[in-house]
Amino acid sequence: MRYSFLAACTAVMFLFAACSKKEGGGPVRPEPEPEVDTVRKRNVVAWVDARSNVFGTYGRLNDTAGINRVLDTLKMVGVNGLVIDVKGSSGYTMYPSAYATQITTMDGKTITPGVDYVGYMVQEARKRQFKVYASIVTFVEGDGARSSGKLFDDPDFRSKYESIVCDAAGNRVPVTSMGKNGFVNPAQPVVQERVINIVKEIVGKYDIDGFILDYARYTDIHADFSDFSKTDFINWLKVKYNDTDAGKMKFPTDIVASWKMSGDQVQPNVTGKYYQKWLVYRCSVIQAFFEKARAAVKSVKPNVTFGVYVGAWYTTYYYVGVNWASKEYDPFNDQAIRFDWAYPGYGATGYGETLDHLMTGNYFTQIRLADNPATAAMKYHWWSIEGSINGTKYITKNKMPLYGSIDMGNISWANTGEISKAIKYILSQTSGGVMLFDVVHVYAPQYNRLKVPLWDAIKEGTKP
Repeated sequence: MRYSFLAACTAVMFLFAACSKKEGGGPVRPEPEPEVDTVRKRNVVAWVDARSNVFGTYGRLNDTAGINRVLDTLKMVGVNGLVIDVKGSSGYTMYPSAYATQITTMDGKTITPGVDYVGYMVQEARKRQFKVYASIVTFVEGDGARSSGKLFDDPDFRSKYESIVCDAAGNRVPVTSMGKNGFVNPAQPVVQERVINIVKEIVGKYDIDGFILDYARYTDIHADFSDFSKTDFINWLKVKYNDTDAGKMKFPTDIVASWKMSGDQVQPNVTGKYYQKWLVYRCSVIQAFFEKARAAVKSVKPNVTFGVYVGAWYTTYYYVGVNWASKEYDPFNDQAIRFDWAYPGYGATGYGETLDHLMTGNYFTQIRLADNPATAAMKYHWWSIEGSINGTKYITKNKMPLYGSIDMGNISWANTGEISKAIKYILSQTSGGVMLFDVVHVYAPQYNRLKVPLWDAIKEGTKP
């Protein structure tokens, strides 16, 4: 989910910053020294997106020599772990799989013939004493831009499991018809079974330390409005709320009566009587899947850790049907932070307790709360690094090691020194470490907004 959902929230971010109130008057208080987490780790983990690094125009990881050079340099600048993307948004895998098509060529670039990319990456990472995490794009099975992938190869699969979304006019349409990637419906048992099989296969096949789910969510607030979801939601209402009238609902207007466009995002305009329960239902679907996925990992190798990547902007994460907080956190009754969308029982859908580690995308150029007068008096602010880390610890109850993450190339850093400062701050404040997204932004200036290599920025940021 790393950057696409952030783009959708950019307008909200600036609105929030503009409307935030500073409590009290007078000059901005001096910036305090960060309080160091007593259980922090100096883990510096680099994310390796397959499409950009292997098949991208400036990617260097499509041959073994390039892989070795990049991994050697990562080690030199202080990186000690990798997140290897092994199943992308196409639904294809970067290794030979019994459940999915292996991809070895894209956009004119090809992996060295006969080389298992994932196997080689794991092997070389181990030689350098790196921790190794495997990551999959969980509920996306089609590359919309290229019209390729599982959804496009298998018309029957597509007709049954492609996510059905509402457009701005309220029509229920396949998600790819709106120019988006081929999300599938997370509530579908066949969809979940496919993912679980792939998870077990990867954990069994490779010597990894941990497994990470990415895009383990609905596509957005306008999903999923398929006939399957209608039936599943009605049955859920009957069981959970003893709602004997649920079968009479007008679907989907009793959930969202009308829609509007905000930028390129379809959002509710007028909500219906079942809207807030619908939000709880979607989170309960994702929570139940996480329990299955964790059990799947542990059934193969109990020592392999289970985790997830999510965006740090919890305040709007209900849009994608995910509650990554602890079950002990109740946003409905929270006296410190107000979440108007929360409904009684929403907190029980938290999946924090299923995780051995959590990676949050703290993809903001504002590092400290005191850097902006509008946020200087705040403690929780979901659009700054400090504020979102504070908020994450608060809602997860520190149930798992936290990796804060920075986007090296898709956001507009003022200079490389700010990147180093962000790395240092996250390392000082998290119990897991820092995740750097993405390796391609580091070695390919064409893929970052500063247009310079970022090796030195990492090296300076990881200094003890």
